[in-house]
Amino acid sequence: MNKLLGLLSLSALLLVGCNGSPTANNEATTTNTATGNPAPKSDFKVALITPGPISDSGWCALAYDGLQGIHKDMDVEVANSVASGNDIKEAMRSYAQKGFKLVFGHGYEYNEPGVQVAKDFPGTVFVSSSGSLTSRNAGAIRFYLEQSFYLAGVLAAKTSKTGVVGMVGGPDVPSIKSTFKAFRAGAMATNPKIQVLEVFTGSNDDVAKAKQAAEQMIQKKADVLIHQANNGAQGVFNACKEGKVWALGANLNQNDNESGVVIGSATLVAKPAFLEVAKLVKEGKFDGGVIQLDMAKGAIDFVFNEKLRANLPAGAVAAVEVVKNDILSGKLVVPKDKF
Repeated sequence: MNKLLGLLSLSALLLVGCNGSPTANNEATTTNTATGNPAPKSDFKVALITPGPISDSGWCALAYDGLQGIHKDMDVEVANSVASGNDIKEAMRSYAQKGFKLVFGHGYEYNEPGVQVAKDFPGTVFVSSSGSLTSRNAGAIRFYLEQSFYLAGVLAAKTSKTGVVGMVGGPDVPSIKSTFKAFRAGAMATNPKIQVLEVFTGSNDDVAKAKQAAEQMIQKKADVLIHQANNGAQGVFNACKEGKVWALGANLNQNDNESGVVIGSATLVAKPAFLEVAKLVKEGKFDGGVIQLDMAKGAIDFVFNEKLRANLPAGAVAAVEVVKNDILSGKLVVPKDKF
């Protein structure tokens, strides 16, 4: 049995809600971020590459939290950068040449480049947050984020007064599309007549485009919106506030967003998985493979905004909890794409 899978004893095959585009424009830059931390006691170094800034309060921020967990727990040097498109391989090679033993690429778009670059740097391990390609020194972490998006769909359908809900995505990539399919499935299982709108802006960070997409949905009577747009999420939240409709957070708990319209968040936790991979690599026990994480393992959850719970329709919270228990018991298997 693959050592990584055996150690974590994970059972659910999962898809990631990862953000970013494998065809991002070539103008994206790679920017190293100084940590300001004192010199570590070990020469083991870990790097993180994200598709956007770690200040996005979402997808990239949760990965940075995982990186900092490694630094604090293992007392090792860490570094992070932003890279997309053709800059991805260059960033990976740069870290490997500088002696980094582990490079995380936080998104589906880092899976294939990681496997390719790994061939030239056998002493460095490359791990992406999503994807299925692996090699001796390259692998992936696949979060079953579809489970929480399904629950978000249930809540959206229970909360909507118009019978119309919407999904705003950034890049049109398999991982995001899979979470949107799960959201649609949850909504339609709750209300077969509900209309689910979907749009992709093509960008992780364009707040204006995300807001415009959300506004167009609101004009079509959508009154509950979810996103997979990284920094662009703020555009969705702003449009919901102005349109006086509800929003749902994604990836990180975004219930405290200043807009005051986020009724719940479909979340994932990266820190335990990142830390486990780092320990395996440092101990020389990593041999490729895919780590599969789901709700049963505590990596995925749906978190209600307690401040807004009173605004939800009667029975909405209970309905979500019933479905959540069905998922945890195995009675309900949330749909997911394979890629």
